[in-house]
This record gives sequence, structure tokens and C-alpha cells, in this order.
Amino acid sequence: MILCRRFWKHYKWQGERSLPFLWEKGEKFMKQKKGFVRWIQSGKVNRNLCIFTFMLVPLLLLIVFTYIPFGKMVQFSFYDMKYIGARKFVGWKNYIDVFTRDDCFQALKISIYYIFASFIQLGLALYFATILSFKTKCSGLFKGFMFFPYLVCGIAVGFVFKFFYTRGFVLDTVLQWCGFQLDNLPYWLKDTRINNISVAATSIWRYMGQQMVLFIGAIMSVDSSLYEAAEIDGANGWAKFRYVILPSIKTIVVLNMILSITGSLSVFEPPYVITGGNFGTGSYFVIMNKLAHENQKVGLASAMAIVLLVLIMIATAIQKWVERYFFGVGDQEAIRTVRKREKRLAMEAKGGAH
Repeated sequence: MILCRRFWKHYKWQGERSLPFLWEKGEKFMKQKKGFVRWIQSGKVNRNLCIFTFMLVPLLLLIVFTYIPFGKMVQFSFYDMKYIGARKFVGWKNYIDVFTRDDCFQALKISIYYIFASFIQLGLALYFATILSFKTKCSGLFKGFMFFPYLVCGIAVGFVFKFFYTRGFVLDTVLQWCGFQLDNLPYWLKDTRINNISVAATSIWRYMGQQMVLFIGAIMSVDSSLYEAAEIDGANGWAKFRYVILPSIKTIVVLNMILSITGSLSVFEPPYVITGGNFGTGSYFVIMNKLAHENQKVGLASAMAIVLLVLIMIATAIQKWVERYFFGVGDQEAIRTVRKREKRLAMEAKGGAH
């Protein structure tokens, strides 16, 4: 009781002195609270809150299903491990094995076939797109026929070409009609000299239509006045393509190049379905799948995935440099054009000095 009385006297004495101060504090707090409520109710906050709410779920999904698994994969690449069981830290050994093991390094070399096939595919797609973008008889029918393979499931395409290349089936029969003897024809899927070319050709057939449609959309967006100006200057078809079409669609060309190169490094369905990765046709993804799921070498397969990511990043950087050098980026001129102009001006200045 004595303590309570003393506290009350002290509080009363302090309260009389600090009452105006507390009143000011209370008013300031209420103003801040009202200002905060008005800020919450403002349109800007509602807009930002709406954006954050819609982005929250995709960001969570991206973190949970992409970045966390990627971090785990990087961690696994430094271990000798299976899906179940003890782990053993091996450092950089898995990365060294990627370039020293015969199956892994052979898979990297096989990717070269698909890279060359991607450039052939790109050239054919650009050629047909240039023709079909203008008034051509039955152009819609040809576009549909050439785009249709891209709509077919990759597994189904693999089974179709598996029977297409099988000894004595479709391809051999057609070649025999043309006068070839069956005994003189190679085994398209077993002969190591030609089987990778045969399998890579299926990618050309399937993806050429997709790239062609992208090119057609880009070519049809080119201003028609440019074609008219080229005709007035007496430009032929090749000159129109070189000086009008190609510079106008350079962004789509580079995009298709990036898609083609990355796709050729990560090809899986054709070799897996057509040959099962046998007879030296196992692509990088097929060997990685075999090591991870059949041999239970999770650490080595994770290292292969990291190496593939680095290779794709290097290929993308090279393609970006090629774009800047030959085509330029945005309003920026191509490096090649700038250097030629500087060289010409230097020669003219040198000639004028003499």
C-alpha cells in the first residue's frame, strides 16, 4: 500500500508537469496514423499492393521449383553420391570426369552434329520464309505442311523416324525405287559414320517450320515502302533480301540462332527414342539421364548439367557479340560497319595529305 501511494504521488506530480508534452505526442501520433491510413488508401499503394500480390505466388514457385533445386544441384555436383545413401565429398573430380570420361566427352562431340544441323535448319527456314512471305501460289498450304511437324509430339516423331530409317523400311524402299541396291545402302542407325547425321536430320524436319513462322512474321512486318525504294533503285531479289529484309529481321535471326544452338546442346528425344543412345548416338542429355537414373551417379550428372549451363551461356555470349559485330543492337551501328567507315576515312585523309 505504501509503495502504491508513493507511486501515485510521483505519477500525479510527473503527470501535471508532462501532460502538455503527452498531449502533443498523442496529437502527433494521431496525425501520423491518419497519414498512414490515407497512404494505404491511396491509389499508388493499392496498385503496388496488387502488383506484389500477383507476383508473390509466381516468385514463390520460381524460388521453390527453380532456384532451390538449382542450388541443390550445384551442391550435389561436388559429391560422389546416389539418390539414397551416404555422400562423399570429391571436390572438382566430377567436373574433371565430364571432360575425361569417354561417354561424357563423346556426348559433347555429338552435339556438333546438331549444331551444324541447326544452321542448316536456320538457312532453310529463312529461305522458305522469304519465298512464302510474298504472293505465292498455295502459300498457306505450304505454311501449314511445314509447320505441322512442330505440333507433333517429339516421342511420336522419334517413333516415326525409327521406322523410317529401319533396314528395309521406308527410306530403303524409296531408294530402291530410285535404282539403289539394298546391299549397297548403309545401316542408317547402326553405321557410326552416318547414324548421327540421320538422327540430327530429324531435328531439321521437326523445328524448321517453327523458325519459318517466326521469320514470316518478321518479314511481313517490314515496311513496304522499303521494297518500293529498292525497286526504284533497280535492286534484284538478292539485293532486297540482303539490304532490306535481313537488316530488318536481325533480332529474329539472332533469337532463332540462340534457340537453335541451345536446343542442339540439350537435344534428348530423337536419340533417346530412335536409337536409345546406342551405336555412338547418345547425346549429352541422353548420357546425363543414363548416369543419373540408371547408374545412380547423381553427382556426375549434376556436374554435367552445370557444364551444359556454362556452355549455353558461352554460346549465347558469342552470338550476342556476332549480332553486335555484323548487325548492331537497336540504333547502334554494327561494329563492322563502323570499322569499315573509319578505315575508309583514314585512307581518304591519308590520300588528301599526299
